[in-house]
Formats: sequence, C-alpha cells, structure tokens
Amino acid sequence: MGGLEPKNPGCDYFFSIDSDVALTNPDTLRILMEENKSVIAPMLSKHGKLWSNFWGALSPDGFYSRSEDYIEIVQGKRVGLWNVPYITQVYLVKGSVLRSKLSQVSLFVDEGMDPDMVFCRTIRDQGIFMFVSNRDEFGRLVASATFNTSRLHPDMWQIFDNPLDWREKYVHENYSKIFEEASGMVEQPCPDVYWFPAFSEKMCDHLVETMEDNGQWSGGSHKDERLAGGYENVPTVDIHMNQIGFEKEWLKFLKDYIAPVTEKLYPGYYPKAHSIMNFVVRYRPNEQPSLRPHHDSSTFTINIALNRKGVDYQGGGCRFLRYDCKVESPRKGWSFMHPGRLTHYHEGLPTTQGTRYIMVAFVDP
Repeated sequence: MGGLEPKNPGCDYFFSIDSDVALTNPDTLRILMEENKSVIAPMLSKHGKLWSNFWGALSPDGFYSRSEDYIEIVQGKRVGLWNVPYITQVYLVKGSVLRSKLSQVSLFVDEGMDPDMVFCRTIRDQGIFMFVSNRDEFGRLVASATFNTSRLHPDMWQIFDNPLDWREKYVHENYSKIFEEASGMVEQPCPDVYWFPAFSEKMCDHLVETMEDNGQWSGGSHKDERLAGGYENVPTVDIHMNQIGFEKEWLKFLKDYIAPVTEKLYPGYYPKAHSIMNFVVRYRPNEQPSLRPHHDSSTFTINIALNRKGVDYQGGGCRFLRYDCKVESPRKGWSFMHPGRLTHYHEGLPTTQGTRYIMVAFVDP
C-alpha cells in the first residue's frame, strides 16, 4: 500500500490500487478523503457490465451475495455513500486505523482464503465499517483476462474487452465532432471524396510499429496467395490485418467508427462494414513508390494516413483521374472515404523520399 500526503496534520491515509483499475477523475483521492471514513472505495464497474469492485451483501458462508439495491447503485440510479461488507481493487484506509485496530492482525494472509477476502473479513471482525461512494464518476475497471503481453502493443487488441479505454487511446480526439454540423471536421477535397479524423497519433504509430515488427511484407507482385484465387489485380507492398491476428478487431472498428460516418456522408446507404481486404501499404522510392490507375474492389474505400508528409516522407498522395483532383498532403490519422468502383478511378502518386504508410480497407457492402 502506498502512502498519501495527509489532508490535515495528524490525518494520513494509505491508498491501494490494482493494475486493472483506470481512475479517470483526477480528484478521486481528495473526494474520498473528504468523506473522512476509516476505509472507503470509489465505486467502479466494468463498462457495460454489472461487475464492480464491491459486494452489497454476504452469503451465510461469507461469500458474494447480491443486495437488493446493488444494480441500482452500479448503474447510478441510486447515488450516495454506501456501507458495504466487501471492497476490492482500489480503496483508501486511514493510517491511524492501520496503526491501531489493524496493527496486530493479519490483513491479507489466511490459509485457504484469497487476500481480498481476508482483508475484508479482518476489517469487519475489527468492527470497522467499509464504504463505497458513487457520488462522483471515478473511472472503471479494466478487463485483463485477454491481455496478451507477447504482442508489441497489446492494448490495440482491447477494442472488445475495454472499449472506452481503446477509444481514449486510439480514436482521434476530434472524431465525435464529425457528427456536429458546424464543426468543419469533414472536408470534401474531391467530388464524393470525404476526409475526416479517425485514428489518434498513438494508433498510427502502434499500427506501423506492429507491421514492421511482423515484417512479412508482400513483394508487390500480382501473385498473392493470401487472397482467394491467389491473384491481386493491383498489387501493393503490404501486410494484411489477418497476418497480425487483428482482423476481427479491425472489423469492429469499421462497424463502430466508420459505418456511422458512412451513413452520415452517403445518406440512404447502410453498410454492414463487411470487408475482406484490410491492409497497411508501404511506399518507398526504391521499393514501390506509386500505384498505377485503378478501381478498388469495394463499394467504398477508406484510406488512413499513418505518418506525416514533409516529416516522414516526401511526395505521395492520391489523384482521382475522372475529376483531375489531387489530394497531396494527407493528415496523419485522417481518413479518406470514396466510392471504390465505377466513378473513382485513382492512382497513388510517387513517394520520392522516406517511407509512407497508409491503412486501406475495401468495404463491401
């Protein structure tokens, strides 16, 4: 347990927090200390679930039992300070209580019992009340069961289990402004070609680093055994999402973040966000600097810039031949969206220096 600065002279606290706790309220400690309780915890739960860091009641054998008001407290329908028999993962304890009533007992160790159970039973046995507060929004519990530390950036795979944390880390900070009419967050540089913020800088960097760490770039030839039929009409030097085990996470991103934008920008079209072509392309002057004119095998295509022109590379961009319209300075983390077939015949302009990375998805339908 870590010590805290005392709120008042002679009044000190000790704070315990587990690694799977995300406190988003910077005033959490001040708020808890002002309650002046011997043992108190901020109420936290897992996003979209009833799993929390407290129990509302105990069974006769001393284990979990759901209290009548548990769900209403977790969902914030009842707000207040609640006396509870069990807290875990994050809590504040008065130093004076640790040095007096709790100084001569085993706080965490008892054969056959988990440390959290021992802690709460000991607190209760000493006649000390435990409280949980849901008067403020403090944060949430993070699901860690599927966290794979063998990956270079494990957080990238947490879009299902920890969607709020994933969004905060990997979605562009201005994404929500796309849906505000006067925000100016959607541009149309060419006819029916839309440009909007999608990825955070961190997502761009982590995706590029993950692909380079994988290193299995295609040779840019027409023969491609990764595809049905083994042939690619317009080949690029690329790595597909399924090569890094990120396919279902990417499709989740398309469904949650790209489909709503598509519905806004192409009224009357409701995509299912189905895509079998999802890949990161690498352009280099001495490898594959450009891409000849072509149509995409998609209803619509998204193309997200993963690094910066003028910093990481020179040249590059995209030209739509039918409209003689170029987009030569894509912004890192921003996505183009354009029809794939029939109208938007386009080419990749030459990268003249450095390395350019883009994330491409052919969405159909």
